[in-house]
Amino acid sequence: MSAVLELTGIRKSFGATPVLRGIDLELAEHEVVALIGPSGSGKSTLLRTINLLEPIDDGRILLRGEDISDPRVAVDRVRARFGVVFQHFNLFPHLSVLDNVTLAARKVHRVPRARAEERGLELLDRIGLAEKAREHPDRLSGGQQQRVAIARALHTDPEVLLLDEITSALDPLLVGDVLELVRELAAEGTTILMATHEMAFARDVAHRVVFLDGGVIVEQGPAAALFANPREPATREYLRRFSAG
Repeated sequence: MSAVLELTGIRKSFGATPVLRGIDLELAEHEVVALIGPSGSGKSTLLRTINLLEPIDDGRILLRGEDISDPRVAVDRVRARFGVVFQHFNLFPHLSVLDNVTLAARKVHRVPRARAEERGLELLDRIGLAEKAREHPDRLSGGQQQRVAIARALHTDPEVLLLDEITSALDPLLVGDVLELVRELAAEGTTILMATHEMAFARDVAHRVVFLDGGVIVEQGPAAALFANPREPATREYLRRFSAG
């Protein structure tokens, strides 16, 4: 499988505090990689640097061979190649569900409204929310809003889908529907890099799991193997504590 995303020596500090301390990582076409690790390990910051929401201090980020960490790069053009879903849904409350889903396609990609809405309705139908297309987000549950956020990210056919702890703000009863949608996307071959605290989901859905701690990659490997037999003491301790919790 060819590499879609290549990170080399990524470093990022906030003031005097180092957050990423030399991250090397590749993501192949159609691969699902789960980032796990304690809070503050750098997972969210790493995703934000990939999407150019945070500038890196050192290293290179290549998207299909293009150096998107070059300061001369057209940031909006690069961001349009990613789909991003955050912990909080970030839907526009004054827009309908359909307008939220189609906004980027219409405003950034200049897709005609009729074509954008046709695609948007297809996505909403797929996630079981077609009847909510004309509603505003505050009429939806948290789980429904997060599924709408995923549909919005998918509308522009992104090369990589970045998911940042997308279930952490949800009521536990609503988590399952969101994870099932991601499971379906993974099965269809969507290229996904996700930060998650859902260990069972990471084990069952990801092709590869990457354990971060203190801004470095401590260990990575095939999901089943890493969960069954982690090599590094820090990984074993984290998984033990997580299971105990």
